[in-house]
Amino acid sequence: MSEQHDEGYDEWIDAIDRGEGYALECSNGHGSLPPRRLCPECGDADLEKRALPDSGTLDTYTTIHVATPAFTEDAPYTVAIADFGLARLTGQLRGVEDPEVGMRLAVGVEERKTEDEPLLVFRPA
Repeated sequence: MSEQHDEGYDEWIDAIDRGEGYALECSNGHGSLPPRRLCPECGDADLEKRALPDSGTLDTYTTIHVATPAFTEDAPYTVAIADFGLARLTGQLRGVEDPEVGMRLAVGVEERKTEDEPLLVFRPA
């Protein structure tokens, strides 16, 4: 990455890029995404890394036509939320013309066209 946004987030996005994506799970079974020091649901500080499954399902999506400056050259693009069991991830949906809720998606990292920064991306699984 060209700049450090957040050490915990950078570590997580690098793990996704290597195919080693994970979520955090507290001792009460609640899932969340890094960076976290406490479970956002119950406040538990005992968080363990758990591998994300190879694919998730599309929960919802929207297509952005008027983008913020950081995504101007990416527009139009589709932002999606996908359920990966322990956690729901948000990223750009690529390689799909007619998305359908429930479709299987794989997660990876690609670059934003506007700023050449890493971006969480979903593609058909």
